[in-house]
Amino acid sequence: MPKQPLMFEYDGDEVTHLALDPDDGIVKCWVLGTDATYIKDWKELKDWPVEIPVAFRSMVNRKVVKACEEQQRKFYYIDTGYLGNRQKRKVYHRVVVNGMQHSNFKEVPDDRFEYLINNEGLTYLRFPGWKKKGGPILLVTPSEKPCKFYGITRDQWVEDTMHTIRQNTDRAIIVRDKGLRRDRVGNGALYNQLDDDDIFAVVTYNSIAATEAIGYGVPAFTGAPGIADMLCEKDLTKIETPKYADTQLVNKWQHWIAYCQYTTFEMAHGKALKLIEKFDLS
Repeated sequence: MPKQPLMFEYDGDEVTHLALDPDDGIVKCWVLGTDATYIKDWKELKDWPVEIPVAFRSMVNRKVVKACEEQQRKFYYIDTGYLGNRQKRKVYHRVVVNGMQHSNFKEVPDDRFEYLINNEGLTYLRFPGWKKKGGPILLVTPSEKPCKFYGITRDQWVEDTMHTIRQNTDRAIIVRDKGLRRDRVGNGALYNQLDDDDIFAVVTYNSIAATEAIGYGVPAFTGAPGIADMLCEKDLTKIETPKYADTQLVNKWQHWIAYCQYTTFEMAHGKALKLIEKFDLS
């Protein structure tokens, strides 16, 4: 049986990309940069050749992910970026191929990361080396969306995680809920709490808090798959002996992260897709 064509004729135009949710401003930027065609409902995916990828935003779209996996269709998942979003309005957005967070590490140039530091003034992103002393464990809880996506509950995860931690350390445990964005920037930023509470290690399910903590020199433990996995310990019985990766590897990891997130301008002008394809970022 011959393969379906990579281009699909639709109202006289060649369709190479699909997108969901025409009311989402971030998705609109992706559409501008990829010339994607909107579909109204994920159920319409079955009417399109599987070679045509689809872009969408928000973890509530679990059915879209499942449909793409069943159809073996590539998808671009758009969500909050990993670095540099300390403002009330998000500036950077991650675009992940066939996943919720990036997992396929690539060695890339350092230019995008250095731009964040030198041009955006985000000097706090520079890895200071590992902080191997400290007091409490910071438990960063998952929010409602990832709980629904991964089929867990916040309270049960907290209970189970705290039980395991307490079996393996006498350190105090501080619980940090995600809360509203306005409460997580400025004085409420994670970086401030890492300092103010002299945090020894961060434990989270899939939060970007793990990425932020590692970049700040505080080791992290994670549950669900995430971009920080290669530098995190998964086994909570090792809470007193976190993973302290080599500084050079941490630096390369941060360079990679900077290539995995984009501004809306970069999306709208096609640069995001070009970088994803050039460096095979997923």
